[in-house]
Amino acid sequence: MKKVTSLTVFNDAIGMRMSASFSEIDESGKVIADNKRFDRVITDQTALKNVQKMMEFAQELLDSGV
Repeated sequence: MKKVTSLTVFNDAIGMRMSASFSEIDESGKVIADNKRFDRVITDQTALKNVQKMMEFAQELLDSGV
C-alpha cells in the first residue's frame, strides 16, 4: 500500500504544481520504501479550484496574524 505523507502546492512558470512524498508498506506493516517523491503540474480544473480555495484560506490566516 502507498500512503501520501506530505503535500506541497506551488505556482511556477508552468502553472500550479504539486509535489508529494509517500511511503510504501506491505500487508504486515513493513516499510518497503520511505520518503519517495513525485511532482505533477495540476491540470484538473476541479483540483485547481480546490487548491485556490486552500491558498485563499492560508492567506486569510496570514492576514489575521497567524
